Amino acid sequence: MTEILAQDAGGSGLLSLAPFLIILLLFVPLFLNGRKQRRQMQQTQAMQTALEDGDVVITTSGLRGTITDASYEDTVDLEIADGVVTTWLRAAIREKVTPEPDTTTTDTSSDDERSDKPIIH
Repeated sequence: MTEILAQDAGGSGLLSLAPFLIILLLFVPLFLNGRKQRRQMQQTQAMQTALEDGDVVITTSGLRGTITDASYEDTVDLEIADGVVTTWLRAAIREKVTPEPDTTTTDTSSDDERSDKPIIH
């Protein structure tokens, strides 16, 4: 009788771990996702505290403006049109717009090189 009880207990060891493994597999992605969100939140807060006058930003509602006064702790003044200045919470700033590099290039090709291209009028 003792041998039968020992066999039952030994054979079900893997099955007794199954619920624990399923729960572990469900919580690992949640844990990793939480870490990623926390890192993004810290980066956003660091960007919001480092805002300066003259920065071009986009708010969470999609409004684009230039910071005219960033001296307040919780708010910034945005110029959204010529002479139109509004006050926004720093937390409402979603991203800082980086200036685009100058894309104008000088055309140094000669007329002979352009002759094989079709002319569109």
